Amino acid sequence: MDLVDQHYMQQALNEAKKGLEADEVPVGAVVVVGGRIIARAHNLTERLRDVTAHAEMQAITAAADFLNGKYLIGCTLYVTLEPCVMCAGALSWSQLDRVVFAASDSKRGFLQAGVSIHPKTKIQSGLLANEAKALLDIFFTTKRK
Repeated sequence: MDLVDQHYMQQALNEAKKGLEADEVPVGAVVVVGGRIIARAHNLTERLRDVTAHAEMQAITAAADFLNGKYLIGCTLYVTLEPCVMCAGALSWSQLDRVVFAASDSKRGFLQAGVSIHPKTKIQSGLLANEAKALLDIFFTTKRK
């Protein structure tokens, strides 16, 4: 496991924990370019009452704003859960170099759905997956009581 990737995924997990504390589905994301985090986000769907306010969408928007452009070429997105089909579309349009996700999503994940993102984007999965899954388990166990 690459220590640099592990560090950035830990930062995404920290964002997911913020989401959990705010009673959001605990998914966190960071966007990195040149060894620098340029965007941090967690789900805001409840707070904003917006089904599109996923961590990835928030991170893409913040990173594009930081870079003053719509493409995230040269950037890596670290996210704690496999992006959904909606987010995969946005990731594809943003032309990220890499997407690194922790836990797979067997119900709504883009890979599970057979959706491709930009052909130049490299995908890596499973990094700190147990930690990400544990946060999700805490959230959903609490909700289902």
